[in-house]
Amino acid sequence: MARILAEQFRAKWGQTALVENRVGGGGNVGTDYVAKSDPDGHTLLFVAPGPMVINKSLLGNLPFDPDTMVRVSVVATVANVMAAHPSMPVRSVKELIAYAKDHPGKINYATQAIGSVAHLTGERLQSMTGIKIVHIPYKGAAPAISDLLGGQVDMAILELSVVLPHIRAGKLRGLAVGDGKRHPSLPDVPAMPEMVPGLTFVTWYGMVAPPKTPITIARKISAAIAEALKKPDVAQRIRDRSAEPAGSTPEEMEALLKEESERYGTVIRTVGIKPR
Repeated sequence: MARILAEQFRAKWGQTALVENRVGGGGNVGTDYVAKSDPDGHTLLFVAPGPMVINKSLLGNLPFDPDTMVRVSVVATVANVMAAHPSMPVRSVKELIAYAKDHPGKINYATQAIGSVAHLTGERLQSMTGIKIVHIPYKGAAPAISDLLGGQVDMAILELSVVLPHIRAGKLRGLAVGDGKRHPSLPDVPAMPEMVPGLTFVTWYGMVAPPKTPITIARKISAAIAEALKKPDVAQRIRDRSAEPAGSTPEEMEALLKEESERYGTVIRTVGIKPR
């Protein structure tokens, strides 16, 4: 998605726009690099929730302060899906809750990492329903989906693009979509709030800038992102990645990040989640 936007920036401003992957530390390596870059609008960060709203509570001392990063725009949202292996004797979240209450600690669920949106969603599900299920963290979505397909784990919470083809093929059973409404790709799979009111689990991807970047620059880039996402071909390329184009003002992004930071920070502190 960052490369799609880079193409649009090149076309709009006639400037070179490069996308550089700086992986590691749950997103902290790339975020730290941008946090220490000049606040001139020429270095931006395409980021997921981890470095901005989760890692501060999960990891403690970070080499940067996510609250000082200048918000630009939420670019897209990606629904997460709770999917079960067909051997699981449940066909809905309500049946899952009932089964888990009768078999506490006997059900496990896979996610791509400790402290991920999926992991924290599993913890929120337990606290909101009183069930006990066991978290099995993996190093990425690929090994998690592999073990789920093989029946080594009972269920998983993963992004839509990872589980969609397997649900359609009948290899997995979709239990819930994490958005506030049903997803058109899985119209027969209920939205989680239909069964557990107030529980959603959506991953967003957005753009932020280094601390002290002037808000005029942030708004200019935000407007360019919104303009790009309104183009049918750009929007379709985003949707082809099982994402939904968003586009927001810096102020709207700030409100979202504040809400998510409080939500996930509360879960981490209450449960006492620690990185391995």
